Amino acid sequence: MTPDAAARIRAALDRLAGDLPALGLAVSGGGDSVALMHVAAGWARGRRVMVATVDHGLRDGSAAEAEEVARAARALGLPHATLLWRRDTQAGNLMAQARDARLRLLSGWAQRNALPAVALGHTANDLAETLVMRLARGSGVDGLSAMADWRDAFDMRWLRPVLDVGRAELRDWLRTRQIDWIDDPTNDNADYDRVRARQAIASLGLDVAGLARSAAHIAEARDALADYAALVSKEAEARQGSLTLSRAALREAPPEIRRRILVAACRWVTGADYPPRRATLTHALAAVMAQGRVTMDGAMISPTATGLRFTREAAAALRSPPATGAIWDRRWRIEGLAPGQHVAALGPGPLSRLSWRDSGLLRDEAAASPGIWQGQALLAAPLLREAPEWTLRPLRAASDFRRLVKAH
Repeated sequence: MTPDAAARIRAALDRLAGDLPALGLAVSGGGDSVALMHVAAGWARGRRVMVATVDHGLRDGSAAEAEEVARAARALGLPHATLLWRRDTQAGNLMAQARDARLRLLSGWAQRNALPAVALGHTANDLAETLVMRLARGSGVDGLSAMADWRDAFDMRWLRPVLDVGRAELRDWLRTRQIDWIDDPTNDNADYDRVRARQAIASLGLDVAGLARSAAHIAEARDALADYAALVSKEAEARQGSLTLSRAALREAPPEIRRRILVAACRWVTGADYPPRRATLTHALAAVMAQGRVTMDGAMISPTATGLRFTREAAAALRSPPATGAIWDRRWRIEGLAPGQHVAALGPGPLSRLSWRDSGLLRDEAAASPGIWQGQALLAAPLLREAPEWTLRPLRAASDFRRLVKAH
């Protein structure tokens, strides 16, 4: 990595984390994240910087590699933690499961240590590889866009301060300083999509920087579409954990803009980290615009006289685990719970004796609303009947919907 490249990383850290009192670093031991750790250690200038390594336990030697990172971090004066993941099922996409587990573990670690953000070591090569992978999958504008240099997911802000630097530059910088790193053998395993994309780029002689620029240009188009979607949905109204949009405004918008707004609205209602699948959205859009009621990924979309109402699907709320703490169903913050009390979905059973129509909620919306329980006994339904002993507040406001419309 040339001095200019190191300066670019420091400048990116200034821009992305310069106003933060503390920062987490996700360091696997590979060259990209090890270089980030060394640059960040010099950049910190009194900030509290901590390092974590996720040991997925998927191959021999992973624990020893995590300990190598711990020693390197301690040598730089940085506290280190190893986060263990053990796969609980053999079904499904291993790489996707490992990725989500890594982010959840890192998010939990960062929150426990009052770290407002975690920096990742993605490089310009990752941008190029992702573009090639997603071209092969037939992805749309969002999928083909460059990775954002920051995003919010899994209840954490993720920073990517190395996107402007290539992998080869990083390794040259490490060699010059005689800093070791770990080469993961899975990086040469062509069973993985990313490795095949990397090999295709090399075999075709494609320019990594050029591919990264193409992804950045597509990202500019994505941002323009997001701005348009935000303008179309600017009159969105949030009330009691539900969202209402103007159907007329949606009807006049192009299909891609409607799709973006539906994605944001569903994620706003459910708190999901990922959007519904495109095919699911396509069918939902057609039904919604024909004034039908649709359920999608835990959200219910219902036509009203002039708009569309996005609420929590009752069946999904009933599946959400009861909460004895402050947050339930990724939607509500609850205060005032006494020992032995918990929050869970009200369900349809109690509605007949609660005059739910007077609340202004739809029937399924009322069934998905929070109830205060003690054992099997319902103590209160705060959205349907005043209950001053407990305070409930939605986790998301209309401003959060607008943020999701423009989210990367």
